[in-house]
Amino acid sequence: MAVDALDTRILRLLIERPRTSVREYARLLGIARGTLQARLDRLERTGVITGTGPYLSPAALGHPVLAFVHIEVTQGHLDEVGDALAEVPEIIEAFSITGAGDLLTRVVARDNGHLEDVVQRLIRLPGVVRTRTEMALRERVAHRLLPLVESVGRAAPVAPAPARPGAQTAGAGSAAGAGPSSAGAGPSTGNG
Repeated sequence: MAVDALDTRILRLLIERPRTSVREYARLLGIARGTLQARLDRLERTGVITGTGPYLSPAALGHPVLAFVHIEVTQGHLDEVGDALAEVPEIIEAFSITGAGDLLTRVVARDNGHLEDVVQRLIRLPGVVRTRTEMALRERVAHRLLPLVESVGRAAPVAPAPARPGAQTAGAGSAAGAGPSSAGAGPSTGNG
């Protein structure tokens, strides 16, 4: 789904100020609350906005160890193993992948011994051939989407400003065939 400059401004506010009311967002954006709500509904319906819950810290929940476990699966058992992974609470994400292995999981644990217990549980799953574990030492780039939103927003077309009654038309004071000046046209994307 393509997003425009206003969608980008809305998404930026949702990311930067997640606990603000729709009324306040509309005020900050300088748009009607109904316009904002229609945009939010469309962004949810098309899957751009997938949730509104809080971000939680596994470390603050007593699981400071983060590892990525690659899992090689017996041919024909990918779905079974994937379903079994959903039953392991320490697996916070799992993806089927290309390259070495078939699945990549993001695993959290209380300590190294707990991580070993989780990996041993994975190895015992029917259909798992072998695992390879890589431990994260330090997060270098936190999960983020704002740079992507801004990049998409810069590439989004700016809708032309609606014609005002009494505005000049081609041949009535402007060069024939020339469009309106782009200076100042369209919604502001803000500097944020």
